[in-house]
Amino acid sequence: MAQNSSNIPYDPLDTQPRVETPQLLTPDPVEFGPPRPGFFEAGSRSSVGSTLGVNARGSAYGSIAPLRSSQYDDNNSHELSPVGPASERYRDDPTLPVGAAPPIANLTEKDQLYAAPRTKTKRKALFGCLIAGGCLLLVLAIVLPVYFLVIKPKSSSTTSTNTGSDGHSGGHASATASGEHPENTPGFVTSGGDGSIVTKDDGTTFVYNNSFGGFWVFDPVNPLNESAQAQSWTKPLSQEWAWGTDKVYGVNLGGWLNLEPFISPALYEPFYPNAVDEWTLCEQIMQRDGNLNAIEEHYKTFIVEEDFAMIAAAGLNWLRIPIAFWAIEKYPNEPFLERVSWNYFLKAIEWARKYGLRINLDLHALPGSQNGWNHSGKLGKINFLAGVMGVANAQRALDHVRIFAEFISQPEYKNVVPFFGIINEPRSNSDSGYPVEAMQAWYAEAYRIIRNAGGTGAGNGPFISIHDAFYGMSQWTGFLSGADRLAMDHHPYLVFAVPLPGGPPSDFEAMPCGRWAGDFSNANSAFGVTTAGEWSHAINDCGLYVNAVGRGTRYEGTFETTTVLGSCDTWNDHTTWDQSTKDSLRQMSLSTMDALQNWFFWTWRIGESSRGRVEAPFWSYKLAVLEGWAPTDPRESVGQCQRLGQPTHSFTGPYQSWQIGGAGAGTVPSLDSYPWPPTAIGGFPDAAPLPQYTATGAINTLPVHTYTYSSAGAAATADVGDGWNNAADTTLMAVPIADCTYPDQWDATAAAIPTCGVAGATTEAAPVAEPTPI
Repeated sequence: MAQNSSNIPYDPLDTQPRVETPQLLTPDPVEFGPPRPGFFEAGSRSSVGSTLGVNARGSAYGSIAPLRSSQYDDNNSHELSPVGPASERYRDDPTLPVGAAPPIANLTEKDQLYAAPRTKTKRKALFGCLIAGGCLLLVLAIVLPVYFLVIKPKSSSTTSTNTGSDGHSGGHASATASGEHPENTPGFVTSGGDGSIVTKDDGTTFVYNNSFGGFWVFDPVNPLNESAQAQSWTKPLSQEWAWGTDKVYGVNLGGWLNLEPFISPALYEPFYPNAVDEWTLCEQIMQRDGNLNAIEEHYKTFIVEEDFAMIAAAGLNWLRIPIAFWAIEKYPNEPFLERVSWNYFLKAIEWARKYGLRINLDLHALPGSQNGWNHSGKLGKINFLAGVMGVANAQRALDHVRIFAEFISQPEYKNVVPFFGIINEPRSNSDSGYPVEAMQAWYAEAYRIIRNAGGTGAGNGPFISIHDAFYGMSQWTGFLSGADRLAMDHHPYLVFAVPLPGGPPSDFEAMPCGRWAGDFSNANSAFGVTTAGEWSHAINDCGLYVNAVGRGTRYEGTFETTTVLGSCDTWNDHTTWDQSTKDSLRQMSLSTMDALQNWFFWTWRIGESSRGRVEAPFWSYKLAVLEGWAPTDPRESVGQCQRLGQPTHSFTGPYQSWQIGGAGAGTVPSLDSYPWPPTAIGGFPDAAPLPQYTATGAINTLPVHTYTYSSAGAAATADVGDGWNNAADTTLMAVPIADCTYPDQWDATAAAIPTCGVAGATTEAAPVAEPTPI
């Protein structure tokens, strides 16, 4: 979460595939309606198999599971309810009995199979023919890998056992002539459209509902298949995104791989009031259990494959996935679960590819904390670009940026993760922050590093998204002019305005148009690609733990003010909202989408509290779609501000060529004006005496997922890269100097400056790739 003004209004916490678009089996374009509401209900979802020997959530959560149970606390008390014995395993959905399995909906199955691309191999295809007197499709593979357009025959002897009344199977084709199981047959592509059955890797199934013409694709031989489409109007990953024409309708998977108390309160409540951030949560869990298995159980169950399918069904086409630096590594004094979240980000890549969704990788938590807020890993002081360890922490963070950039710049991943938010909400523009010159120097060095990893020009590495650091978008006009695919991130929130608006929902219907449409349009024109990385439906700060664990709310006058605007009881319980409330929130939702143009809602899911209900409903997009205060089709938002009589401020493009990786991209005359490290940081006008790390550490490469399949009766492994794109990028990692005692990197704002680790540890700026001729 973030604030929306240029100044923080208050501190709450003191070789690339290029293929033709796969065609639907129907020859003519079809206009699809909204997704079936049933896809967001328990009846259309299956159980998830047990994990780690226990029964895991069957994806029946939030808007899917019943939100009022027999234990519903009708007195709306904010006192903690009993949460069971300490030895009880944490579950994100306290309302779902262990082992409960919601049934699969009995829907007509519609299987549509598509020709699929292969990225690193020569492609040949041999189509079977229909034999007169029968409808048997014979497929003969002559070269590996071979791709087929498979049309289901009518003969019951060759169709899947899942065949529905329309003669199409639920995403599975018949066995080949060789008798091998189709999912292990080289060249076989499994795919399906609306109503098809998806079989997950654990053998469980669910019904894929997508009335927007979306279809999923999974090729066990080539896991890099990029032909799936989230909707008929969203390009497959194999086709380049057209910035200025294509619209980002995105959602965050907040609180999944980077924990926040208000998003998964049931994980924090057993430790109230001691667990206030991921740092203290890990400490408390370790003290109780002797391990951090509960954190991984959260990774496994909070977001699952069905969520990705539902996101596409909701008309959304992008994901912003927050991740923390400890997905890569941690230091001994840091209590986080090291490197495990990366395994689940790899699952996210696989699922996004399968359902045609693009990912904005968001580095949400940096060493030392870039903002002092709970979602940075540790609540408290800022030690990134501030304090005695400010430079050293920033050096370490640049290595994390480099490691992520090298991974996502690989040909196998660059189309799935084409956008990289390199820092979330750096609180530079504050009394306890750091000078803008330090922020600019860090951004410039990160730019050099990422372009060195992936190259310059469209298709070479990701867009690089920088946050405005709370200076306002207009303050960055002209920064690194000529930079290749440099994007701006701003997080507009009504809830963090000063003073806090206190009116009814109807007062907010058109407010986003006047507040944000002009600013975002101007930023797109003056700076380049600009997205709203976060926004929500919150019109007040009600919600369990929204302002942090144990804090009150400004709305009720119990946090930072004594002025009472109302009671949060109603706003924390969406089941009490009448239709007019939902209608007004829906109008505000449409206005926000129209004003921002390219956006990511914060967030997809809010987990239930120990009372078995969502207690921050403003912040759940999935719940909003189900209950009707968000549109089922985000395209309805186009023109909303004009319909409400507001001035029209829509950026219609085009962007300048260099802004999107075209001619002139990478020619940045001002780049040398931002040397690294900076000459001044927060608290130190002269940063020269401060300790630094030295570039002597081994290169830390992120692992890839291994895919195996059967080829001619033998196991084969698909080529999915090695985690490092640029083999010439061999600079060693920044690590503490041996025998040097550094201050605590998370608590060094007033620490003594050590006599070691100074000056001599300075490293040269990373080289940046030369512009690619256009």
